[in-house]
Amino acid sequence: MTPIRLLLVDDDPLVRAGLSFMLGGADDIEIVGEAADGAEVDALVDRAHPDVVLMDIRMPTVDGLSATERLRRRADAPQVVVLTTFHADDQVLRALRAGAAGFVLKDTPPAEIVDAVRRVAAGDPVLSPAVTRQLMEHVAGSAPDTRRTTARSRVAALNDREREVAVAVGRGASNAEIAAELFMGVATVKTHVSRILAKLDLNNRVQIALLTYDAGLLEDEGR
Repeated sequence: MTPIRLLLVDDDPLVRAGLSFMLGGADDIEIVGEAADGAEVDALVDRAHPDVVLMDIRMPTVDGLSATERLRRRADAPQVVVLTTFHADDQVLRALRAGAAGFVLKDTPPAEIVDAVRRVAAGDPVLSPAVTRQLMEHVAGSAPDTRRTTARSRVAALNDREREVAVAVGRGASNAEIAAELFMGVATVKTHVSRILAKLDLNNRVQIALLTYDAGLLEDEGR
C-alpha cells in the first residue's frame, strides 16, 4: 500500500512534534514535511507533493485560511484538514467554504486524528452532520440576504434529481442513505454528487452542504 503523504502546518513546535509522533507511527502515513507558517506551504507542497495537509488556522504571517485558499486553487491541490481549538469558529467556516475537507480539534483523541487523515485521503470529508449544522447555525443570524440570493442562483443550475441529492448531502446523509431514500444505486448517487460538484464549481460534500444551507433548501424541505 502506498502511504498517505502528509504535511503538518502549525506555528507551535510542540504541537508539530506531538502530531508527528502520533501520525508518524501509523504504517500507512508518511510525514513528508513540516511548516511553522502558511507562508511556507506552497514551496513545501511543490517539493513534497503531499496528499493531505493538516493546517493550523492561526499563524503569525500567513494564516491557515489564506494558505488553504491558495492551495485549493492549484490544479494538483492536496486535501486540507483544518486544526482548531474551537467547535464553532468563523474562520473554520471560511476555511470550509474555501475548500478544506473538514476540521479536527487539537484535543481530538490520537486515533481519531489518524482516522481523519485516512478518510480525507480517501475522499471522505471529515465533518459530522451535527458539527456541520453547528457551524452553519453559528453564522446564520449574520448571513446577508445577498448570500441566499447568490446561493439560490447557483443551485438553479441543478436538475430536480441533483437538487434532491444536494439536499440529502446537506442533511449529512451518506451515499448509501441517499441511495435508499431516493431509490437509486450507490454508484448513481456518486455520479450525481460528482456532477453537482462540477456544475457548482465546488470541491467537496461539505461545500455542497454549506451551499444548500445558504440557499435555504433545507428550510424549504421542512415546510
